[in-house]
Amino acid sequence: MNTTDTIGGHLIAGEWSTDGPTAVSDNPARPDDPVGEYVLGDAATAASAVGAAAEALPGWRSTTFVARAAILERAAALLDAAREDLAVLCTLEEGKTIAESRGEAALAAETFRFHAGMAKISTERVFPSPTPGETIRTVRTPLGVVGIITPWNFPLQIPAWKIAPALASGNAVVWKPASNTPLLSVAIARILAEAGVPAGVLNLILGPGSTGAALVADPRVDGVSFTGSVPVGEAIRDTVTARNGRVQLELGGHNPAIVFEDADLDLAVPCLVAGAMGATGQKCTATRRIIAVGDIHDALLERMAEGVTALAVGDGMTDGIGIGPLVSTGAREEVAGALANAISQGASVVAAAADSPDEGCFFPPTLLSGDTSLSIAHDEVFGPISTILRVDSEDDAFSLANATEFGLSSSVFTNDLWRIDRAIHELESGIVKVNAPTTGSELHVPFGGEKSSSAHAPREQGDTAVDFFTRTRSAYIRPGTVR
Repeated sequence: MNTTDTIGGHLIAGEWSTDGPTAVSDNPARPDDPVGEYVLGDAATAASAVGAAAEALPGWRSTTFVARAAILERAAALLDAAREDLAVLCTLEEGKTIAESRGEAALAAETFRFHAGMAKISTERVFPSPTPGETIRTVRTPLGVVGIITPWNFPLQIPAWKIAPALASGNAVVWKPASNTPLLSVAIARILAEAGVPAGVLNLILGPGSTGAALVADPRVDGVSFTGSVPVGEAIRDTVTARNGRVQLELGGHNPAIVFEDADLDLAVPCLVAGAMGATGQKCTATRRIIAVGDIHDALLERMAEGVTALAVGDGMTDGIGIGPLVSTGAREEVAGALANAISQGASVVAAAADSPDEGCFFPPTLLSGDTSLSIAHDEVFGPISTILRVDSEDDAFSLANATEFGLSSSVFTNDLWRIDRAIHELESGIVKVNAPTTGSELHVPFGGEKSSSAHAPREQGDTAVDFFTRTRSAYIRPGTVR
């Protein structure tokens, strides 16, 4: 797929625009071979898009759920048809392996298909009334104009799980994607327009963070759904809630995996390596800390070292590659700096991937050993680094797992049902995995974290996704003239 001469533009009120300054979309595996160019928006761009959404909202809100579902079903079919092209573009812009990109493209299509089905299922409730003849029911109305701000690490799936329920619920959307994957965002928006999303109902704006900030600050925006860093999420929360708007935030994670003495290492080690290093560690659910309980520590350390050393790092378009580059040179410098800092604090490098290219944005997946005095044992580093920590008891393991400001995902490896029950009830995370990686979720299951990982808002994904994008009204209906 040749995208070197592509110029990605804004979609506002059904019209594409490439007017204005442009920037280059780089290929993190081959920085000298850029993917294409994209236009840079500003505050005026954001204002135009919000205006278009506000104008289109009444018509879309009054569109029947059957018609909205049909558009989402067409979008799913078109995403399926374009799966390979989208996967290639995802790998070129983001850097993940082509296998990972193909899987993400398939899930994006399935997400639209799922929410097309959910649009046909009533979420209203009927209540008993003490008044003869009266019916009490709830009804759902769209939230309104919704700002959606998505990250680069899942540039197909995260937009799908926000945009699909927003559209299915009758909202008008202004979407600001991350600047690392602009051309893929343009491709998705083109597919949604082709599927029949009316002009102004979905608007795409490209540009720097200041463009997103202008979107967030616009008083016509009724709610913002954001996935990204904690500082940006907190700023969005403060801005939107100050005008009584609604926010949905999915932020960072410092996810633990506890390995108990009875764990099956043949099962645990592949899960831990995949959870820590898969997608180059650029997942908010990645395994950042591996907590080894008691005597299993040494055997686990040895097996993990073998697994990490064997990882194949390279261009994601190459067959046999398991780990692609980091998304940018800036990301590589940040991860390299965090590793150097950890070593200066006393961390030991247990293993690193043996063959990692020196050029581009590549970084060797690295396994550390240390203790809780390390900054990296507390601070999120968005890359392929994980630290093994040893504790002596079950109580110490649960205490250490919860000793973080984050609470997104966690996992335990054990065959003990009592420990499993304790993990489900005591681990302070929105997702608890048992004998499975901290990464991965199902699109029909609610997704979200606790503590600083998520805002106190309805969960994303699953049948709860509609809760954020709708308002609930209670209706008391009496028949009229008393008989």
